[in-house]
Amino acid sequence: MLIQTDDLQAHDLGFCTITLLSEHLAEVIVNAGVHMTLDMVEHYHTFLLTHLRAPICLLINKVHPYSYNFEAQRTLATIPEIQAMAVVSYSRLTDVATQALVELPREVQWNLKTFSDRDAALAWLSSLQASELRQIR
Repeated sequence: MLIQTDDLQAHDLGFCTITLLSEHLAEVIVNAGVHMTLDMVEHYHTFLLTHLRAPICLLINKVHPYSYNFEAQRTLATIPEIQAMAVVSYSRLTDVATQALVELPREVQWNLKTFSDRDAALAWLSSLQASELRQIR
């Protein structure tokens, strides 16, 4: 479902909302209490590849608590089009959970940084994108 707010497009995937901030950047907010499965991760990846252009940067706004099953943990954000992820964390517990997820062995290592401020996270992603896009052109 598409939710239009001003110039931004927010898409409800049922388990999360993805707001397209630019053609290369999206903000992801997973719904409260969701237990992410492999099917959800695959749906998420398909959405990203359909609606964004590489290199993709993601702002993961951890407003709500949620969890993942093991398969989802291992496959989450493993598509090569994802350049970087900025996680906005609002608690020490979220920081610890995010770090454990980062350290999980997977085929694709993440370029991820954690922030306590959404604007700082966006600034970091924007600087990475600007640098990457200059190299492409």
